[in-house]
Amino acid sequence: MSKDIRIKKGLNINMVGAADLSTSKAVLSNVYTLNLEDFHGITPKMLLKQGAEVKAGEPLFYNKNVEDMLFVSPVSGELVEIQRGARRKILAVKVLADKAQESVAHTKIDLAKTSKEEIKGALLKSGCWPFIKQRPYDVVANPDTTPKSIFISGYASGPLAADVDYVLQGKEAELQAAITALGKLTPGKVHVSVGNSGKSPLSTLQGIELHKVSGPHPAGLVGTQINRIDPINKGELVWTISPQDLIIIGEFLLTGKFNAERLVALAGSSVKSPKYFTTKIGAEISTFLYASGVNEENFRVINGDVLTGKKSSPDGYLGFYNTTVSVIPEGDDYELFGWNKPIFNKISTTRALTFSWLQPNKKYDLNTNTNGEHRAFVVTGQYEQVFPLDIYPMQLLKACMVKDLDEMEQLGLYEVAPEDFSLTEFICISKQPHQKIIREGLDLLQKEIG
Repeated sequence: MSKDIRIKKGLNINMVGAADLSTSKAVLSNVYTLNLEDFHGITPKMLLKQGAEVKAGEPLFYNKNVEDMLFVSPVSGELVEIQRGARRKILAVKVLADKAQESVAHTKIDLAKTSKEEIKGALLKSGCWPFIKQRPYDVVANPDTTPKSIFISGYASGPLAADVDYVLQGKEAELQAAITALGKLTPGKVHVSVGNSGKSPLSTLQGIELHKVSGPHPAGLVGTQINRIDPINKGELVWTISPQDLIIIGEFLLTGKFNAERLVALAGSSVKSPKYFTTKIGAEISTFLYASGVNEENFRVINGDVLTGKKSSPDGYLGFYNTTVSVIPEGDDYELFGWNKPIFNKISTTRALTFSWLQPNKKYDLNTNTNGEHRAFVVTGQYEQVFPLDIYPMQLLKACMVKDLDEMEQLGLYEVAPEDFSLTEFICISKQPHQKIIREGLDLLQKEIG
């Protein structure tokens, strides 16, 4: 039996270039890269030296603060480069792939007989643990803690996001294995949210609390679902996992091998043939970007979706957690009197010379132009129109900016992640970097209070 969640506040950003439901195999990448920016808050310590030969699933580095937490190679090959920054800080690790792939073989796990500690140890040793993130702080989960519940969102409401129902087809066995294992790591429930289509492979799993979600974005964000189902109070923890990461965990449990395969949605109006590609974590984006072709020369590649992803180059590498690569026109031009004429080709939550509210289902060819410059915060009340959490967004942002720890706690910072403020950042008249502000606030709260 499912429990329905209906979200009313929000905004659907309908964009041209959604990926067709067809899949091609990406060209094999020469080099695979783990970018340390993907593991926020982790202090890496190398286990291997440059030039070492590695197998797929073999540990490359570990977390200095939790030494059992290993980060493994997505492919077998040679560790060709360890990029370092200031004070020899590790920025990225690159592996040159072999033509013939070889994986580390772990002992298969009998889920019916395996204990909580054995499952936890296996996930840590295999490199699957970094797929589990925790709230508060939106960081890789600490294995020494126990969450009150676990959340998995199988409903994608973001612009140009990968269709979760499509990418999970035929993976029921892996999903069930992962869910069974995760259920032993919490005394609470494993909450799984799906859309109303009724086609999700997640809806048939055993050992879950099923929720059907409807409404505009950010209904599909796990933070919105946590707020409606099991809100986080001070001193409490919940863990979150994405559906595609469940597949990797489940396959490891069933086969004993770490398979870093990803089904990535290449989407955006600058792509000639947007569709899905089978590739691996850390692969070069160019291996599938040019296979679909691009419509223009001046475009931006976004590693992730258009609201939460990071700017990348075509020669960049697929992020550890990313299942979407968005390619849209670069908005580096200026419109004459753009602020003082009727606007028909952009999305806006206001009705001042804008008309997107008359056509809620229209698809837009948006670019990266911010349509304004950074300025002081203006109190408009717009954030509350698209922010469905039971939190005051403007007040929380300002508390983070002035580093008021008491206010940050009382206003609900424990419950949010930067992605929860991606939509308020999109509509912000003041052009404030909301996600950056929340990230810095979370880091300060974790440092001072823990």
